Order: sequence, then C-alpha cells, then structure tokens
Amino acid sequence: MHILIYLISSFLLALCISLYAVPIVVRVAHSLRFLDNPNERSAAVCPIPTLGGISIFLSFVFSTMVGLSGEPMPEFVYIMVAVLLMFFIGLKDDILTIPARKKLVAQLIAAAIIIFLAKIRFTNLHGFLGIGEIGIVSGVILTFFAIIVIINAFNLMDGIDGLCAGLSMLAATTFGSWFFISGHFNYAILSFSLVGGILGFFYYNVYSKKNRIFMGDTGSLVLGAIMAVFVIQFNEFNIDQTQPFTIASAPAVSFGILIYPLIDTLRVFTIRLLQFKSPFVADKNHLHHRLLTLGFSHKKATYTIMLMNFLFILGVLALRNFGIILVMGFIFVFSGFLFMMPAYFIQKRKMIKKNDRQQQLLLPGSAYRHLKNRRKAITVARRWSAHRALNPQKVL
Repeated sequence: MHILIYLISSFLLALCISLYAVPIVVRVAHSLRFLDNPNERSAAVCPIPTLGGISIFLSFVFSTMVGLSGEPMPEFVYIMVAVLLMFFIGLKDDILTIPARKKLVAQLIAAAIIIFLAKIRFTNLHGFLGIGEIGIVSGVILTFFAIIVIINAFNLMDGIDGLCAGLSMLAATTFGSWFFISGHFNYAILSFSLVGGILGFFYYNVYSKKNRIFMGDTGSLVLGAIMAVFVIQFNEFNIDQTQPFTIASAPAVSFGILIYPLIDTLRVFTIRLLQFKSPFVADKNHLHHRLLTLGFSHKKATYTIMLMNFLFILGVLALRNFGIILVMGFIFVFSGFLFMMPAYFIQKRKMIKKNDRQQQLLLPGSAYRHLKNRRKAITVARRWSAHRALNPQKVL
C-alpha cells in the first residue's frame, strides 16, 4: 500500500512542479528571446518560447528523488547522469544550435554511461530468430544501437503540438503499469513521475494561449534517453519467465509500444537516404506533417496518431502470449500500413486540389478565392451550377 502512495505522490508532485514551472520558463524565454520563429520547417505560425523541456526535467528529477527515498536503486545516479547530459546538450541546441554530429557524440556518451556504469544492457533476445542469451559484445552493440535510435526517434517526433509529449505519456504509462504489477516499483515510480511532468507541460503546449511553449530538444532528448532505459529494463525483467506477469515476447511488445516513433523515423530516414540526403537533415516527410497538409489541426493530428499508437499497444498486448513470431508479424503488417499511409495522404491531397480547381471554374469571377472554407466553397459552387442550369438567361 505504501508503494502505491509513493507512486501517486510522485505523479502529483511532478504534475504540480511542471504546472508551476512552465509559466516561469515562458517568461524567462520571452525576456531572453529564446523563441522558435516560423520557417519552412517549423509548424509554428508565430514566435513561441522553447525550453519547455526544462519543466519536464525538473519535475521528473525532484519527484523521483522524493519517491525513491529509502528505496535501493544503485543505477539511478548513473541514469540521472546520462539524462542530465542529454538535458544540457538539448538546452545548448535550443539556445545556440549545434551540429548533428556533436549531438550524436553526446548521445553515444550517454549510452556508454547507461551501459557501462548503470550496467543496463540487453542480455537476451527471448528466442527471437532462435536466439536466446547473447554475449557481452553483441549485447553492448545492440544496446548502443537501440539507445541512439530511440533518442533520435523521440527527438524527431517533436514536430507538432503535443505529439512527442503525448506519445511519451502513452509509452511511460504502459511501461509504468507493467513495472508496478510485476513488482518493479522503482521503475514504476520513475515512469509515473515522468508522466506527471509531461502532463503539466502537455497542458500548456496544447491548450494554453497565454503560456504556450514548445518542448525543444531540451525535452525530447531527455524523454528519448529515459524511454531507452525503460525499453531495455522491460526486456531484461521479462527474461525470467517464472516471475508473475512476465511477457515471453517482450522485445516485440516493447517495439510495439513505441511503434509510431520508431517506424516513422525509419521511414523518414529511408526516404532521405534514397534522395542522397543526410538522414539528420530535417524535412516535412513525417506522417504528422502529412496530416497537417490535409487540413488537420495540430491537436487533431496529435490525437489521431496517439489513438493509432494506443490501439496498436492494445493489439500487441493482446497477442503477447501467442509467440514472438506472431507479434512481430503483426508489427510488420502494421508497419507496412504506416509506411504506405503518407503516400495515400499525398494522393488524397492531390485529388482535393484537383476537385477544388474544378469547383473554382463553376464560380463567377474570383468568388472562390475569397472563400476560406473548402466545403463551403464546394457547396456554393454546386448551388451556382444549379442556378445557372435553371436560369441560363439571368446568368448570361
């Protein structure tokens, strides 16, 4: 019972700190002109303060330290060191902008701290491709790769309001719930402390007008590093199948929990490489950008993607006992769906533009250009067409 109290207290403390800290960060960012100005890559339409990740980081650190008081967790200090490194690199990038190579070096150092000092790494593949326990070298290489991919996946998700924060809350809640019911209370406290910190930021990022703020690399790099730790530990805690609530297909399930960030990042990197571009050069090929071009608002696009990811999490959890091959097959099919979806959106957008041009021809003069609502324009065009058919002489 006392663990549940610690869990709820950590969540509420993180939420309160985040709600209190964000307006302060907004005022400081405005005074120092640390703003995200609209450009060809940004989804912002007016200058918005960055550095929202400061509130997430502070709330997470304070609430976990309070929640873990008296609980043995020797690796916690090294996790914090790695997260702190990501925090300062993100802060510097938000203020001064640093090259992608330097960010990658910092990510490798953070990964090394997690692997060699915190001693958090993959040691078993749970029978995937017939492979069980793996050696130290293979485990270290695989862990380095996983950490770098996950950090960059969350970094790239910070493209529209609430998306990176929403997906992080969804993943942290899922991991935290499993950590709690399986008896890994320390990591459950870490998870729900993170959820509380993100939730406070999410409110200001999505719903606030006065104190609207972006997460920036300060937040997305921190979230990516913490999520990488959760993924590795989720897999490691599921090795011993004699323990309660273990999941045999843990690698596939953990991949499924982060399905959208991982698959969309892989898809975008593939497109950039095929175009002979650096995979780290930003563009607007992400699925959330395609949704915006179709007329989705930031909020609607964020909730649409979160819903897709949530339904997929339910799917992989429902299939968790059917074997890792079946779960991976389910992931493969859904991944193909995500890969093809942007192409469908592009084609749909072209059809909308074509229909709009056709409807424009039915309106007199330049009336169409003054109609901001496309559906209203089509309705007016149809009425004008009917009127012209019934009253040809008046029209002439």
